[in-house]
Amino acid sequence: MDDTRLYTIGELARRTGLPVKTIRFYSDSGVVPPTDRTHSGYRLYDVSAISKLELVRTLRELGAGLDEVRSVLERETTLPKLAEAHLALLEEQMRLLRTRRAVLRAVVKLRRTTEEVRLMHKLAKMSDSERNRLIDEFWDEMTEGLNINPDFAEWMRSAKPNLPEDPSTEQVEAWIELAELVADPDFRHLVRSASQEHSDRRDAGESMSGPAPEDAHKWWAVTDQARQAAEAGTSPEGPEAAALVARIVELSTEEYGKPDSAEFRNWLADHYQQHDERLSRYWELMATINGWPQHPNTEAGSKWLAAALRASAR
Repeated sequence: MDDTRLYTIGELARRTGLPVKTIRFYSDSGVVPPTDRTHSGYRLYDVSAISKLELVRTLRELGAGLDEVRSVLERETTLPKLAEAHLALLEEQMRLLRTRRAVLRAVVKLRRTTEEVRLMHKLAKMSDSERNRLIDEFWDEMTEGLNINPDFAEWMRSAKPNLPEDPSTEQVEAWIELAELVADPDFRHLVRSASQEHSDRRDAGESMSGPAPEDAHKWWAVTDQARQAAEAGTSPEGPEAAALVARIVELSTEEYGKPDSAEFRNWLADHYQQHDERLSRYWELMATINGWPQHPNTEAGSKWLAAALRASAR
């Protein structure tokens, strides 16, 4: 290619594949000005205009504005800096699109009303600090004025719904469901009642410390096995049930500081019989949001464990 040759706008269009109208626009905008003009006033461009126009087309396809393109061509900024800025913008747009997709999928699945959809979209767009404040305010109300074991309360409050920078649709849906759950009056009444019971028992002299965080996996293992046994149709009076009962009694006597007895086993059975799946659902949703291992404690598993405890107390 002749570095000294000048090209008309039509020749430039043929070489770059860009329309004459587009090249004229870039020329008038000062992005790729003409190198010279003919005596008749027609624009002429040198060979560098071809490479500039190729760069302009690429940057425009990537979403750069004319001022940004001009800054790159005039070397007021660098391509890496421009790319970094546009990458950040693109990632934010993708995050918003994923959020909208999650809301729309939930609408299709749950058949929500217009007002509910507005709330879901608002919840999905919350920042980490806003999500954490929502959970903190929930536990503030659930424990206000009650004699709750401080360590146990701190453990319950320590779990926060921290969505990753690139959350999956499932994680966004889990957050929407969790936010709706903690706002549900029935669920709030359930948790407040459980907190009141905890407080009453502490007033009666029980420690009610709850399982230590490092021991949580021991309880999860038992409830997981109970769920699997219930789903498999295992008898709550057989040898497998007896082994699970022995394990849950061992953990419970240690936690509550009470000796093993038929009365204690029946008391534990009452506890599991009254299990509400919404309490487990809270932690399942929190696990989904944070990418933690799932340890579902189902109603069927809890009732099976209650039956096994009652059978062992006869």
